[in-house]
Amino acid sequence: MQWLEEVALRLKRKNQVLFTKDSPYLQDLAALFAQQTRRVMILWALEFAASSVAALEETYPQEKRPREALEAARAWAAGAIKMRPAQRKILDCHAFAKEISCKADIASCHAVGQACAVVHTAGHAMGYPIYDLSSLVYRLGLDGCAQAVALRKQAYLDRLLYWREHARDYTGEWAAFLRETPPDA
Repeated sequence: MQWLEEVALRLKRKNQVLFTKDSPYLQDLAALFAQQTRRVMILWALEFAASSVAALEETYPQEKRPREALEAARAWAAGAIKMRPAQRKILDCHAFAKEISCKADIASCHAVGQACAVVHTAGHAMGYPIYDLSSLVYRLGLDGCAQAVALRKQAYLDRLLYWREHARDYTGEWAAFLRETPPDA
């Protein structure tokens, strides 16, 4: 497992982020991301962000910034708010990460922020798995994470393929800047 060696090296160097956009392990996912419409990527990213927010809320029930970032990103995608207020909430989510000490939760906060920023540009999409998988490694340890990382990566792929086929079924509103996407998106 080449990715385990890469992650072990990054842990040894005390890197906070254990995967990168250039990680060979994530290249199939990156290639699939590149083929998707912006709306597909937004639906995918906000779905995963919601799961990370729910997990963070279990540990930090009084902390509202991750949930507020997610709600702001949804409102931005729907055209209910403009970019700046959403961006502020996303940056607040990242700021929360600087206030906690648990490396797994820090990575989860950054994963949420990256996922929410997909509304701005799909280029942020890789940030979610980079941080989310890092969180899994921190939570489970290097020796116990291989199966969980593989399953999570497969979940990314499965849900991306789902949204590619079902984006048309989404009944929510889209902001004007997202309605310009071709109707088959």
